[in-house]
Amino acid sequence: MPVHSSPCGRFLILATLAGGFVMAMIDVTAVNVALSDIARDLAIPLTGLVWVVDGYTLTFAALLLAGGALADRYGPKAVYQGGLLVFMVGSVLCGAAPDGAFLTAARLLQGAGAALFMPSSLSLLTHSFDDAHERTRMLGVWSALVGVAGASGPLIGGLLVHQFGWRSVFWVNVPLGVLAVVLAQLALRAPARQPRELSLLSHALGVAALAGVSFVLIEAPVLGWLSVPVVAAGALAVASASLLLRRERRGSHPLLPRALFQSSSFGAANGVGFLINFCVFGQLFLLSLFLQQADGADALRAGLLLLPMMAAYTVGNFLAGAIAARHGTRKPMLLGLLTASVMALLLMGLRPATPYAWLALVTGVMNLAIGIAIPAMTATVMRVAGKQHANSAAAALNANRQIGALVGVALVGSILHLTPSWAGRMPLAYAIMALAYGLAACLVYRHVRLARAQAA
Repeated sequence: MPVHSSPCGRFLILATLAGGFVMAMIDVTAVNVALSDIARDLAIPLTGLVWVVDGYTLTFAALLLAGGALADRYGPKAVYQGGLLVFMVGSVLCGAAPDGAFLTAARLLQGAGAALFMPSSLSLLTHSFDDAHERTRMLGVWSALVGVAGASGPLIGGLLVHQFGWRSVFWVNVPLGVLAVVLAQLALRAPARQPRELSLLSHALGVAALAGVSFVLIEAPVLGWLSVPVVAAGALAVASASLLLRRERRGSHPLLPRALFQSSSFGAANGVGFLINFCVFGQLFLLSLFLQQADGADALRAGLLLLPMMAAYTVGNFLAGAIAARHGTRKPMLLGLLTASVMALLLMGLRPATPYAWLALVTGVMNLAIGIAIPAMTATVMRVAGKQHANSAAAALNANRQIGALVGVALVGSILHLTPSWAGRMPLAYAIMALAYGLAACLVYRHVRLARAQAA
């Protein structure tokens, strides 16, 4: 009996494809609770810590679209396995890093590997299950596994750091990655290649634009906003982004199909994705340092304290399907974003003396609301794209969300650098988050409603 038709075979496929994604999700969230230990061991300043987090996100966001194109051109199975190998090499280098610069470079390599295997994992999952109902069920289980991994990341990271030191957060990826590569070879079919043009210049311009923005946001508070390196990086970002937009409008092989932009819902939902990740990952970076530096928690205790707040996202994800089935996608997005904005306003009063129960309750409500809004946002993008442009739309949404995470962490790092006390940092950071969630709600209210009216 073929591996794909047996229950054990189906579970093996699911575990294989979830393995890479789960490994990357845990790595992203676990690193945050290891930051204080990394800073002490390698004598890394605050700006260096921001680079450790954002270095990964930079290459991940910039190369996601390229990863999807390479999967079409060379086959998703080969690209999936290649991405896992790159991620493992990056993890080995992270674990052996002698200083902050080396660690940041290794994180860049990790992000490049994740950008290769993450788009391929969904494509392989789709090709592995021919029956539509079974495929939908497997996607649901896959999403739940990824959600649980993201929620448990800080706790897993805290346990590893507490027992084995911060380097173990990276070393653990090696046996997991080897297992995923071997299982992929044994359990996965190799779908046919779909030859596709690769616009290398467009991808390079995207990388340059994001790198310039990252440098400005992270280094400007230290070097000065008018210093030569910062001004040069800003000019590089503007020039690269301008050239990329011109190529997208006039080129014969744009990164994204122009038909996607005929509906205002597509741009609005991508803007919402950017703003949600801006807040989610900015807050995770902020709270990880707050709990350890202001509250005196070690990595393990910080992971335990973050666990219920992170778990709220997963609970929201599970509730989202039933809510959307009853109320559509617009209301869950709108109410979820407005609720998150109000909770951010309440958290402006957060101080080291604030009871943990208050922090956990308010943050948990915020994250629950966002956990409900995210699937509705994704469904909106995919509905607009249709089957013809589904892959491109999904890649664009994921890239925008990662760019939001990059900018959110960089901006929070700037706030921490410019404001010396936590009593000043928390109001400013959460005021920006409240504004971002409010802006996202405005995008939904204005453009998703207009898209419905136009369709009618």
